[in-house]
Amino acid sequence: MKRLFSLSLTQRLSLVFALLLLVCSGASAWLQVRSNRMHELEVVQGLSRDLARNIALSAQLTLADDASPDRVRALFDQLMVVNPSVEVYLLDADGRITGDAAPPGRLRRAQVDLAPVRRFLAGGMLPILGDDPRSDQGRKVFSAAPAAVAGRPGGFLYVVLLGEAHDREAAMGTTGAVLRTALLSIALVALSCLVAGLAAFWLITRPLRRLTRTVQDFDMEGAPAALPRPLAGTPAPHADSRDEIARLETAFRLMALRLGDQWRALTRQDLERRELVANVSHDLRTPLSSLHGYLETLQLKDATLDAAERRRYLGIALDQSRKVGRLAQSLFELARLEYGFVEPEPEAFLLPDLVQDVFEKFELQAAERGVALEAELAPVLPAVWADLGLVERVLGNLLDNALRHVPEGGRVRIALAAAPGGVEVTVADSGPGIAAELRPGLFLQPFNGAGARRGGGLGLRIVHRILALHGSTIELVQPPDWGAVFRFTLPARETAAPAA
Repeated sequence: MKRLFSLSLTQRLSLVFALLLLVCSGASAWLQVRSNRMHELEVVQGLSRDLARNIALSAQLTLADDASPDRVRALFDQLMVVNPSVEVYLLDADGRITGDAAPPGRLRRAQVDLAPVRRFLAGGMLPILGDDPRSDQGRKVFSAAPAAVAGRPGGFLYVVLLGEAHDREAAMGTTGAVLRTALLSIALVALSCLVAGLAAFWLITRPLRRLTRTVQDFDMEGAPAALPRPLAGTPAPHADSRDEIARLETAFRLMALRLGDQWRALTRQDLERRELVANVSHDLRTPLSSLHGYLETLQLKDATLDAAERRRYLGIALDQSRKVGRLAQSLFELARLEYGFVEPEPEAFLLPDLVQDVFEKFELQAAERGVALEAELAPVLPAVWADLGLVERVLGNLLDNALRHVPEGGRVRIALAAAPGGVEVTVADSGPGIAAELRPGLFLQPFNGAGARRGGGLGLRIVHRILALHGSTIELVQPPDWGAVFRFTLPARETAAPAA
């Protein structure tokens, strides 16, 4: 059994098919031999149907004066000499054998079943087999006729058509030409079917073998590689094909592609997570070191510092502490956005009002650096349908990012314009812009923009996630005379409202 399961599917199918073909061929040969035998018996019995009646008529004429057993035996011996293949018996009304020409001790039955005899006399369908008196269980074709010997009616003349002499000669001879031809034909057909079946199994299982090789080449523990292209002449599988193996191959290829995409996404996310941890650690190290240094200075030089120096050191320490707090808050907010803990609660509001509130929030910071905050609003703008707090966070992050990188005396502008299905928002600054090597994946880069290393920091990543929750995207555009320019669109309500 273990050897059977160690075979390939094609080999097992071929073995089962060969066994079934062998059984079917054997059954066909047996049926052919049996049908040939039954046909021979039918022909012999049909040709000899009137033999017993003719013998009975002759016996009545011959035994009319003398019906002794010796006389009957002599008559039967003469008849069997004429046709050695027959055996003649005389039966009474109950089927008991009253006369025969069998050698002493050869009779095995003293009585013959009369049911087949009556069916034969009634013209039943041939061949009809009756009891063989010289066999315990054997049955043979016969001819029968009513017989009245010595004036006693009711008996039967029973003639076995293929007796012992025929059986001996048949056993010594060979199979007939017709039967040999039939058996040879069956053998040739079986061999042809076997060859055709093996070839068909090989062709049918070829896609399965190709799929097996593809599955074996797929490394679940490593990065999924590109699937091999189909061989020349092999049609590409279709999802709507009726071939189950082709559908399975299509499903596997789609699964492999999906796993590859997921693997690359997980790899990219893992890389971003590692870079995020590394860069956040770097960004935390500077304010924490500064905070620690000034606090340590206050502790060591407390007795020698005057009030002005003490206040300056405390101010610097508080400023560094606020930087650490803002960074920690940004990390917490980004984690909640990326893990789906934030669900927008949209409402209808006017963006010009929100822009005015955000400007008021950053007005003091801009004034300290001499940066001009400008608003460019279209005359008529529709109300947008979005989460007010999250959109305020988007504008606040973009303004904060711009104010930190625009030089003193620069400008920061927010422009609102009507767009198909919403309001287009543009936030621009007159700073140095963003280097070309940092633009790809700007909103996914997991590092903070600090100093000259201006790139996509936590603030831009938070903006990207919030807008994604609203079904919108943010893009970086590069118009002339401006540094970094960000643009996105918010969906509008059906009703429009004039700009404030």
